[in-house]
Amino acid sequence: MKTVMVKKISCLVLLIVLSGTWLRAQYAGTAPVKTSPAVMAEFMDLRFGMFIHWGPVSLRGTEIGWSRGQQVPQQEYDELYKEFNPVLFDADAWVKTAKDAGMKYLTITARHHDGFCLWPTAYTSYNIMNTPYKKDIVGALAKACKKQGIRFCIYYTILDWYHPDYPVHITGGKIDPKADMPRYVAFMKNQLKELIEKYDPYMLWFDGGWESPWTDEIGRDMYAYLKKLKPDVIVNNRLGKEIAATDNKKIDVEKMIGDYDTPEQVVGRMNMVTPWESCFTICKQWSWKPNDAMKTLPTCLDIISKTAGGNGNLLLNVGPMPDGRIEARQVARLKEIGDWLKQNGEAVYGTMGGPYAPTDEYAATRKGNRIFLHVLKPGQTSLALKNIPGRKVLKASVLHGSAVDVQQQDGNIRLALPARSTGNYIVVLELDGDTSDIQVI
Repeated sequence: MKTVMVKKISCLVLLIVLSGTWLRAQYAGTAPVKTSPAVMAEFMDLRFGMFIHWGPVSLRGTEIGWSRGQQVPQQEYDELYKEFNPVLFDADAWVKTAKDAGMKYLTITARHHDGFCLWPTAYTSYNIMNTPYKKDIVGALAKACKKQGIRFCIYYTILDWYHPDYPVHITGGKIDPKADMPRYVAFMKNQLKELIEKYDPYMLWFDGGWESPWTDEIGRDMYAYLKKLKPDVIVNNRLGKEIAATDNKKIDVEKMIGDYDTPEQVVGRMNMVTPWESCFTICKQWSWKPNDAMKTLPTCLDIISKTAGGNGNLLLNVGPMPDGRIEARQVARLKEIGDWLKQNGEAVYGTMGGPYAPTDEYAATRKGNRIFLHVLKPGQTSLALKNIPGRKVLKASVLHGSAVDVQQQDGNIRLALPARSTGNYIVVLELDGDTSDIQVI
């Protein structure tokens, strides 16, 4: 009996060693080619996109992925796809909503942590074709985006609590010794190749890499694999562990795997070097929830201005209802944002952040010889800014409006703001030289 036990332990140790050897052999020396600076510059010029979290969980109105085994019993959650029949889904209507909001790209959760796939994948039966709906959601959105001139992007999670080969089967769960991580990584590669070849996404938005089965070594290999499939596909940094996330931490860019950072539910740190994109929900929950509290228009506009002012992009999330419609109140709020951007978009799209760092009173963007001051605080009658070294303010005015009195003396720029009861308007400073080389003040 003792000899048998020793042999079992020896086999287990050998299995662990071989697994480690497999990982090192598979991922050693990976040096992925980065997305070109020109492609990244174009992406950052877009500034504003739509995030969409959607799936069978909308039938319960609980959070996608995270409510599995929590608010919704695991078995019940995994069977929801059998009821999912969003007969009012209209891809063109969704994309028009994004376009009317002034959004330039759209990102759909093709697969979230619950493992359900919104496209007819060949690699798992847990997909849209086995619902009563039986139509390709991802394909319809890709087609609608192309038709309406919106960049089409795909969210794809790293973890999959549903898949038997992924070693964790529920949030906070123990490692399943019967799972097969190498086989799961191969499954991921097959699905990602399928998504790229079928839908040609502009960007891939990864998530879920925090659990221990996923390593930076696997992430680096996956990034390299994707760049071989499509060299200019943009990839966020959640293939690795180095992300700002919800705590908005300062990251080590050298350790980052991917093209840009992804602070979540918070405006990212001002950064003129490393590209970043904040993602926010328009309500509180990522997926649809009945009567979920929705952000006010001023709050949404503040986020847009502060994000652009920090030199970042904004990905604003909606969660469609189970019948396939985006709530009318959310569509209305997005239209209000779009109306504001029609008037003020030149202070957002294609700009650089700064040179003044965002505050609760204002944010600043710049282009050419102009600085756009986004006045955020209602009722402000004046604004004092530090002088810009080597530059003189020639004049100031409200964007598409009247002149603003400006005084430049004693090391400060002083503006007499118009009497407005609301914030979220733009004051333009015209300088006697280009603004692109001004350091952040």
